[in-house]
Amino acid sequence: MDNDSEIRSHIQKIIEGLRAKDLESLRALYAPDVVSFDVEPPLQHVGIEAKLKNWANVFAFFETVDYEVRDLTLTIGGDVAFGHAFARLSGTLENGTPVGGMWVRITYGLRKIGGAWTITHDQVSVPLDIPTGKGVTDLQP
Repeated sequence: MDNDSEIRSHIQKIIEGLRAKDLESLRALYAPDVVSFDVEPPLQHVGIEAKLKNWANVFAFFETVDYEVRDLTLTIGGDVAFGHAFARLSGTLENGTPVGGMWVRITYGLRKIGGAWTITHDQVSVPLDIPTGKGVTDLQP
């Protein structure tokens, strides 16, 4: 498998891990010292335990989880790569209410470590409406 296919498979494993609500499968996809700039405070989440805590919070909120990644674009050089895409987390709440989720922008930073691609950084963001200072969460790709 070439690097592009390997990284796309890696991102697909994130999707599968989220849908299965499987923290241990997600752990294997990130570096132990991953730095994540996520949409929820604080400004950065450092280390795999902090990253997994974010996903555990999602799993506690949703009965079922769906995750979609669109328009993944990759740039790969040697043992370093980055990619960007649109992503949407959605699902069903404990009471059965469906939540359509919002589209966010995601950037991945990856390194090939021990022959395998690993996420060392990710950043999730929403556009900002400057006059109101509020995130714009109703946009679609």
